[in-house]
Amino acid sequence: MGNASTWIWSSRHHRKKLNYSRNDATQLPSHALRQSIWLPRKLNWLIGLIFSIGSLLFLTACICSLTLMSGLATALDLSNTNRMFFSGSIFFTIAAYLQLYQSANPDSLFQTSITRPRNYLGWRPNDIGWISSALQFLGTLLFNVNTYNAMSSDLTWLQQDLRIWLPDLVGSILFLASGYLAFAETCHSHWSWHIGDLSWRIVFSNFIGCLAFMAAAATAFSTPDSNHLRLQFFSMGMTAIGAASFLIGALLMLPESTSNSNFKQPKIVDN
Repeated sequence: MGNASTWIWSSRHHRKKLNYSRNDATQLPSHALRQSIWLPRKLNWLIGLIFSIGSLLFLTACICSLTLMSGLATALDLSNTNRMFFSGSIFFTIAAYLQLYQSANPDSLFQTSITRPRNYLGWRPNDIGWISSALQFLGTLLFNVNTYNAMSSDLTWLQQDLRIWLPDLVGSILFLASGYLAFAETCHSHWSWHIGDLSWRIVFSNFIGCLAFMAAAATAFSTPDSNHLRLQFFSMGMTAIGAASFLIGALLMLPESTSNSNFKQPKIVDN
């Protein structure tokens, strides 16, 4: 009886048109880093690049905020730091929408030989990848709201909770749900450990970022009696960890995208 070599079908690889299986993933990074420097025609590469910019803006704003909270001198004041958070959220939303668009067109994207109408939002409630992308997009919209409102300096503590903290909390919950679904989609189970799989590293890093954002949002509320400086410092630190995790995941999407053309359907080959 011969041995069987099996391609493991992946929902993530299918919708992103990645033409390698988990079996091949450990061999990809050796050449992909050189090829991923400039791939503007690859949608997955653009998504990773835009997420990287947004994450870098968030991380820089966090570092500046932590520096301000520590009483150290910095070239940026609080208003400029808040503007940086808002700018980062815009990049998050653009990338999240492109990912939702990608998930809404898993069969026709990059298939020039097949003419099908584009679906700009989609409705695929049975598709775990689409649900993950939709929740993430909604979360980024709420981050737009809370970071925009954070630029106002004349809000009472209650207005801060309603306009800044509440959208942040709900958005972080949506991000956490999205991150877990993306992780489960790649793992093919509730949990698995595939450190050699490039796609697994991406979704794992993003899931860590979602957990950190959730911890940050849960401790970012305002009260009328005190500023809770230690809690604010913890919340900003968690935001920084989340931004760094998202940055790592986004940068890893660049080499992942080197094989998102000429997609091959999974198959079983008997030896």
